[in-house]
Parts: sequence; C-alpha cells; structure tokens
Amino acid sequence: MPDQSFLQWPFLADEHRDLARDLEAWCQEVLPRHRDAAANDAPTHAHAAGGAHADVDAATRSLVRALGDGGWLEQAVVAPHGGIRSQLDVRSLCLCRETLARHWPLADFAFAMQGLGCGPISLFGSEAQQARFLPPVARGRAIAAFAISEAEAGSDVAAMSTRATPDGDSFVLDGAKTWISNAGIADHYVVFARVVDADSSDDSASRRGTSDLAAFIVEADRPGLSADERIDTIAPHPLGTLRFEGCRVPRANLIDEVGAGFRIAMATLDVFRSTVGAAALGMARRALDESIAYAGQRMVDGAPLVDKQMIQAKLADMAVAVDQAALMIYRAAWTKDQLGGRISREAAMAKLVGTEAAQKVIDEAVQLFGGQGVVSGSIPEELYREVRALRIYEGTSEIQRLIIARQTLLAASQSP
Repeated sequence: MPDQSFLQWPFLADEHRDLARDLEAWCQEVLPRHRDAAANDAPTHAHAAGGAHADVDAATRSLVRALGDGGWLEQAVVAPHGGIRSQLDVRSLCLCRETLARHWPLADFAFAMQGLGCGPISLFGSEAQQARFLPPVARGRAIAAFAISEAEAGSDVAAMSTRATPDGDSFVLDGAKTWISNAGIADHYVVFARVVDADSSDDSASRRGTSDLAAFIVEADRPGLSADERIDTIAPHPLGTLRFEGCRVPRANLIDEVGAGFRIAMATLDVFRSTVGAAALGMARRALDESIAYAGQRMVDGAPLVDKQMIQAKLADMAVAVDQAALMIYRAAWTKDQLGGRISREAAMAKLVGTEAAQKVIDEAVQLFGGQGVVSGSIPEELYREVRALRIYEGTSEIQRLIIARQTLLAASQSP
C-alpha cells in the first residue's frame, strides 16, 4: 500500500479519504488484469504503427467500461444523470486521477476524458442534454471527447477558425480540430466553433475574438464528420484529427447559447486543469516509490545505493517536489469546491507546478535507475514518455505562466 498520509491534510474531508482508499483497493485488484490483457494484445514494439491504434483503442474502451462498472465514472458527471453530486467535486476528480495515473496512465486517460468530454454538458448543458448524454458516460457505455484545439490556433482559443453556420433549426459545421483525445472512438464530441453568417467569406483565423464562439454536442455518426486521421505519440493514446464538411447539427445540441463558447471552455478548464496536475502528481509519486525501492535493493560497492548521501539528497528533492505539487493541486481543488467561482489563477498554478515537478521527479528516477531507466517497458521509461504531454495539453506551461501573470497583475491593480 503506498503512503497515503497526505489524505490527512485539511484540504480533504472524510468522503475524499474513503474514496481514495476504495479506489486504491480497486486499482490493485482490477487494473493488473487489464494491463496484462493490453500487453498481450500490443505490438512487439510499443511505438509500432499499424496495429498500435487498434490495441490502444481496445484497451481504452475496456478501461472505460471497467471504470463505469466500478462506479468511478459517477465522479465525472453530475446528478441526477449518473453522477453522485449536483456539482463536480474537483477534489474527488483530482484524487481519482492521481490514484489511477500512479497505477497506469492509460487508466487515468480513460477516466479523465469522460469528465472533460462531458464537462461542458455537466456545467452548462440543458436538462435534456444532461439526461441524454451523461448517463451512458457514467456507466462506461459511451465515450466522450472535448474538441477545441486547432492546428493554427493551439492554445489561442480566440483564433479558432472552425465555423458553425446557422441554417434553420440547425448549424452546419465546417473546419478541423486536431490533437483530440478519443478521436475515432468517442460516441460524442463537444466541439467549439465560431458562429458565422451564411454569406460570410471569413474562413480563416483572421477574425479573432470570442463573442461569437459556441459549443456543440456532435454525435460521432453525424454525416460530414470524419475522425479517421490518427496521430502517433510517444505515449500511445487514442488521438487524432476531426474534420467537419457540411456537418449538420441540430440547434438542440447547442450548449447554452451562441457567444457562450469561450465562457464554457474556460470554466471547464478551470475544473480540469487542476486534475491534470493531479495526474502528473500520481506519476511522480510512482516514480518516487520505485526509486526508493530500487535504491534500497541495488548494491554498489557492497552497500545499498540508498546509503549514498548523494542518492539520499536526490530522494529528498523528489519528495519535496511531490509535496509542493500536491499542496498546490489540492489548494486549487479545495478553493473551487468550497468557494466556487472562477479559479483561473489557482488552477493554472496547480497544472504548472504539478506537471513541471513531475517531469523533474521522473527524470531523476530515470537517472537513478541508470541503464535500467531507459529500457523500453520499464516503469521509469513508461512514466518518462507518459508525463511529457501533460506540460502541453489543456494549455502549455507557457500559457499557464501567462494566465498566472495576468491574474496576479489584475488582482494587484484592484487592491486598495
């Protein structure tokens, strides 16, 4: 059983402590079977093309179903439509992601995308939208996805060029989204687009701003939507590009109203950015645990490696980085849960500190393991590949620094 002393911190309540302990027990019992099955189905080389996508797709689908059967996806949506609370509880989401990521990053991915892909619906969806789309996701019988990134826009939401043209009781979507998690396996996508007039000739990102952005629920089988372009990454996940060519979406699938897209996106990221830090934290904890165990049994000059003061100093720095990140993450989550409102600054800090600290801790683990740390399939090597993307998606570390600076300057300007 890993060290769970952090559960006694005042940021957490008894319900969170029970959740973490129960999920830990579930992970130890259930996830090894899924990992073994995925390993048996995987190509000989982890990064091989071709069959790799089918294997990771199947593993993700299996994990989503298992998480649904276990009741864990109830944390990712709101009640009464499959969830256990009327509002998303960020501390619970963080604890789930941290625990799952420590055991298997792909399990965290499967959980996280169910929450993020339904986040706009949970936070802003109508009663009818929630009743239709959330229950299958909570049961693990449907897969969700969040589609905001574009090749030329990236983290600059105001520069997106995907268009939604009103046409009677529908909108017609044209454009492309890329770096979309669960592309190709999702049952629905929450897609952000710029609403334009039918006679508008502006089909580029030159028309900047956020006042005309909107969010739409787009079922995967809508004519005009294709999701067959996949992207290979160093840590294989279902990832790809969506293309919209005259994709007709009913007005009933518009979340909130035209012009609310930017607000919906930022409020959703306010919730889930902290959880990205938590996933990174889980990987960092695993790296620290593995490093302690390895240093204790690795013999050098007739003594365990852990007896070397230089190694002890490395382990101390890793432990400090883990606790610093955890404090920032659960501070942000507590703030959202207890005080409500926007927490852009706190969430950005949580993601920045959590992901940057995890990268350093895992790099130290690879170094401590020496040659074993770069052997394909070893735990440090897997963590090294898995953690890298977390400093990029849902806003890069550079974007987080800009958010923190702007929010800090704004607060200073408003001080008496």
